[in-house]
Amino acid sequence: MHPWIADRTTTFDASGIRKVFDLAAKLSNPINLSIGQPDFDVPESIQDAAIDAIRSGKNAYSPTQGIAPLRAALQKQIDETYSHADRDVFVSSGTSGGLMLSMMSMSNPGDEVIYLDPFFVMYPALLKMCGGVPVAVDSYPDFQLDPDKIAAAVTPKTKMILLNSPANPTGVTATVEQLEAVARLAAEKNIALISDEIYSRFHYDEAFVSPAKFNPDTIVIDGFSKSHAMTGWRVGFVHGPREIISTMLKVQQYSFVCSPQPSQWGALKAMEVNLQGHIDDYRHKRDLICEGLADRFEFSRPGGAFYLFPKAPGDGGGEAFVHKAIERGLLIIPGNIFSRRDSHFRISFAAPDETIRKGIAMLNELADEV
Repeated sequence: MHPWIADRTTTFDASGIRKVFDLAAKLSNPINLSIGQPDFDVPESIQDAAIDAIRSGKNAYSPTQGIAPLRAALQKQIDETYSHADRDVFVSSGTSGGLMLSMMSMSNPGDEVIYLDPFFVMYPALLKMCGGVPVAVDSYPDFQLDPDKIAAAVTPKTKMILLNSPANPTGVTATVEQLEAVARLAAEKNIALISDEIYSRFHYDEAFVSPAKFNPDTIVIDGFSKSHAMTGWRVGFVHGPREIISTMLKVQQYSFVCSPQPSQWGALKAMEVNLQGHIDDYRHKRDLICEGLADRFEFSRPGGAFYLFPKAPGDGGGEAFVHKAIERGLLIIPGNIFSRRDSHFRISFAAPDETIRKGIAMLNELADEV
């Protein structure tokens, strides 16, 4: 290793998803069920708002906390939802920025942070960058949020519990009872509770509920990337107790500085956009892929997001199955990128229906060969 490289960078690998993309780069016209972003474009009214902002000279830094109109609109929505006396909001550089600021602001070296396995790839990497200790709680085979397992993982060093519902990579949604139990556990033990709610609008079978409903100190991270297909615009938001939020802002001031100002004007317009048509469309895609794979694959039916996390057929494991799929021109992601186990793989059904149907046919063909 080069002597200039910092030790903290050796505690985690480069994203395994990027490695899969490198492996697949030579494929022409693949069946792509790998990408974790919507397949629809940013709604035109949002595009127009950002273009208008650029052309009217709104191109400078915004205040670190975000432009006033967007913050006011978010604060109004949050106050109407929670009515918490101590809940402030700021605009982050995407939800990834919000996650990093959360870890930097609340995690000391040696602090333990609990989250479910399978997990979003950034969680352990961000924690290790901050010197925190990842504590992954196994949620196989059904990927449910088990409050008893969370409670059993708590030690005197536990600083934070990190929830993600609907979840990446499984699409599984926690029940209201599970969320309430974990929220009350965090409050009772004086443990910080972070709720990563980037997929909150993709909730197909019942209304979305945040653990902040049960624990007023919950720090919520959300954004516009997935819901409005604005992944490249880098507009997220974080809300929680004012002292925590002001600390995150201090860190943001010396790191991200602010979310891009034209994107924030687009996000303000996004708050007026009705997404119901897209949500209904993705519910249909969820049903399409679940029905298409039900006979040959084991999986927990996702209640949200746009992912399915099936068990690889046979005894070869998830990574070997994914390599076979890529050889046939089907892009999916091995589950060991999101987990300490190598038994499953991730499908993104954020794709045209015809692509999903081709993927179903290919997956079933591969399963029959095992």
